[in-house]
Amino acid sequence: GLSDSPVLQLPLFVLFLIIYLFIIIGNLTIFSVILFSSDLHTPMYKFLQNLSIIDISFTSNVLPALLHRLITKWKRISFFGCMAQLYFYISLAGSEFFLLTAMSYDRYVAICHPLHYINRMSKKHCAWLISTSYCVGFVSSVGHVVLLYKLSYCASHLIDHFFCDVIPLLKLSCSDTFYVEILTYISGTILVFNSFLLTLISYIYIISTILKIQSTHGRQKAFSTCASHLTCVIILYMSLLCLYMKPTTSYSLDRDKFFSLLYIVLVPLLNPLIYTLKNKEFLIAFNKLKHTVKSFVF
Repeated sequence: GLSDSPVLQLPLFVLFLIIYLFIIIGNLTIFSVILFSSDLHTPMYKFLQNLSIIDISFTSNVLPALLHRLITKWKRISFFGCMAQLYFYISLAGSEFFLLTAMSYDRYVAICHPLHYINRMSKKHCAWLISTSYCVGFVSSVGHVVLLYKLSYCASHLIDHFFCDVIPLLKLSCSDTFYVEILTYISGTILVFNSFLLTLISYIYIISTILKIQSTHGRQKAFSTCASHLTCVIILYMSLLCLYMKPTTSYSLDRDKFFSLLYIVLVPLLNPLIYTLKNKEFLIAFNKLKHTVKSFVF
């Protein structure tokens, strides 16, 4: 669990219930506004819509179970349930990284090659990028789950964490975990580092193009279209590096629980705010939909 103190169980339950409701409401609002607003049926908003789906699914994989444990104090999970939670956790995280990479490419084409945007980001290409993001995420996680499933857990069955994650399970195993650790570093290098590298290259070109714009207003307008995405990317990659890019011997329970919470809760909570607060197109579409719903209900 998250804490052994009985005094903290109820306050933590209330806190995480509020956070979870905000995440669901915020991301569902983004999904619904994009779905019902024809003006937002563009590649950038299609990516954002799928990011909302991933954030809802990602958080719902962990937080409801945590809330149940906090209120009922029933902290058992079946081995199959643990493996299933781990699989969806890794799959959805991987899908989010690749979707954010696709979004950086979308911003690169929009700012650096605006005349070719319609051709390069057609509905077909957009659907292909989104499908690839999901496929890579859900296929690449199979190896981790299979290897962890085959390990022996003879020393203890007590996972000192609030969900089934790779490192706490490795700490429990009395088998040789060398292959799982190697796979973690390989997948981290090939998949996560490459997606980070592609994102970084996109932003190098984006920033260099923005700096060439003559007017201050033009630079601000161009940068505002990718500032929200860049903020989410920085938060996501920083929390991931703090969590997994280190040997299991340096595992710290309290620190890693904090970074796990940051990774699971903060990004899905901030995404709706970051992407919508200063987005005029979205706010106009939101107000239109709000007035339509009001007129329909009343």
